[in-house]
Amino acid sequence: QVQLVESGGGLVQAGGSLRLSCAASDRSFDRSLITYTMGWFRQAPGKEREFVATITSRSGITGYTDSVKGRFTISRDNAKNTVYLQMSGLKPEDTAVYYCGASTISTIVRYRGAYEYWGQGTQVTVSS
Repeated sequence: QVQLVESGGGLVQAGGSLRLSCAASDRSFDRSLITYTMGWFRQAPGKEREFVATITSRSGITGYTDSVKGRFTISRDNAKNTVYLQMSGLKPEDTAVYYCGASTISTIVRYRGAYEYWGQGTQVTVSS
C-alpha cells in the first residue's frame, strides 16, 4: 500500500513559479519506491483529470503533455522518496488541483487508469 502526500500548492500570479512535492511511502514495504513510475495529473473544475508529467522508475525518463513542455519539470529524489514538479511561467489555465500518482508500470505512463495509487491533491491557483 503506497501513501502519497502532495504539498506546495498555492496562489500565484501569472508568470510566477511554484514547486510541488509528493512524498511517498510504501507501508507494506513489498517493493522499493524506486520501482514505481510517478506522475502528476491535474483536474480543473468541471473537467476530467488530465495527464501533466511522468518520470519512469530507475531510469528517470520523463514525459510531458504538450501544454507544459518547456515550463514544467518533473524530477525525483529516490533517497527521499519524493517527486517534484517545478512549474514556471504559470498561466491562468494551469489552475487546477494537482495530483500525484504511482504506477507499477516501468515505462512512460500517460494514462490515468495505469496509476494504482493517488494522493489527496494540492490546489494551484494562477491569477491573471
